[in-house]
Amino acid sequence: MHRWLLALPLLAAAPAGATVQQSAVPPGPLTLLDAITLGRSQGVNAAIARLNLRTAEARVGQRRADLLPTISGNAAIIHQTVNLEEFGIPNAAGVTDPFDVYRLQLRASQTIFDASVIARLRAARDTAVAAGLDARAAGELAGATAGLAYLRALSAQATVRAREADSTIASQLLDQARQLVAAGVSPAIDATRSEVSFAAVRTQLEVARNGADRARLDLIRALDLPSGSRLELADSLGPAALDLPLDPDSAAGFAREHRAELAAERARTRAARRSLGAVRAEYLPSLGVGGTYQQSGRETGTLAGSYSVQLQLTVPILDGFRRQNRVKEQTQRLDIQEIRERDLVNQIETEARQSVLDLASAQQQVAIAGDRLSLAEQELAQALERFQAGVAGSVETTNAQGSVIAARDALIQARVNFGTARVGAYRALGVIDQLH
Repeated sequence: MHRWLLALPLLAAAPAGATVQQSAVPPGPLTLLDAITLGRSQGVNAAIARLNLRTAEARVGQRRADLLPTISGNAAIIHQTVNLEEFGIPNAAGVTDPFDVYRLQLRASQTIFDASVIARLRAARDTAVAAGLDARAAGELAGATAGLAYLRALSAQATVRAREADSTIASQLLDQARQLVAAGVSPAIDATRSEVSFAAVRTQLEVARNGADRARLDLIRALDLPSGSRLELADSLGPAALDLPLDPDSAAGFAREHRAELAAERARTRAARRSLGAVRAEYLPSLGVGGTYQQSGRETGTLAGSYSVQLQLTVPILDGFRRQNRVKEQTQRLDIQEIRERDLVNQIETEARQSVLDLASAQQQVAIAGDRLSLAEQELAQALERFQAGVAGSVETTNAQGSVIAARDALIQARVNFGTARVGAYRALGVIDQLH
């Protein structure tokens, strides 16, 4: 009990942020836009980036403190002796008896002008802006990751439905084969082939169901939800509208204006440039004011007040060439940052161009896969007619069913590729929050 009582003040003083928050499960069916929004708000990396933003904002406050008043106070009781000879006072010699001195002191100072401090404050503000843009970029990346996980879950669901349809067809073919074998129209091997095909489809169905369950768990993890959460997916893998510039040159220019990463890199370049200016500003004089007020005496009832006020002008002359070398160092840092910014511009333009090319290709793949499925279904229907008429064996129906399965898988994959390319294009152009 004594230990618990000692721990109570520590528990009361614990910050609220130390409590682990569990993400809430969204109510109702989950859409693709919902998944992206949840990924942006609840993704682990996005949350860490937002905490980094708060850290950068706190650094701005630290830099601002250099321009704000500084006030301090102290109180002291001094028990001392004094060697009078060290003061050179005539007829004063020896060491005094011990005595007490009571002292109350208040100090204050204020920077009036310091170009270096002002430049550092501006650099810290640019760094905070960059951190905010980094948080936005991390949120967009987390949203895109959640969107892709959502598409994989949709794909797995569609695969399960396709395998269920294949199982129905395989069951029908098996029943027909058994009837024809019983009627003496087909050999027994046709029924055996149909049984093998039916077993293979059932195996594929179980694999698809397992894949759907795993894909759902991956989606829950991407949304940072409890692992036992139940989600209902509302969207499908059908076609979706596009409101993006689809020309590669237009997409590259659009991405330069909307990608948060590039805006953050530009803010870091400004911060590096201001940091260089801050070092150079150290060559300039700085001006400040300060003062001290003190009450002191031998007894508390006889304290006397005194004060001092000073206006201080500081002129840097020589510091062993430290500032010159710091200028050189910061100049190199600025050059490195400018190289990073140029490289990021090229990377973003390349990603934007690739994304719209992938999007156009994915649209064509969906159209081709749809035509392929239609042809495969026609082939299966014709094979069924021939099989029922007794002019063909189960080999044709088995092959035709395999073609339908492959065509369905190809269509599902093509639609997933289109959805992935669509999410990737919105992400590459910096407007994933506008995806609908």
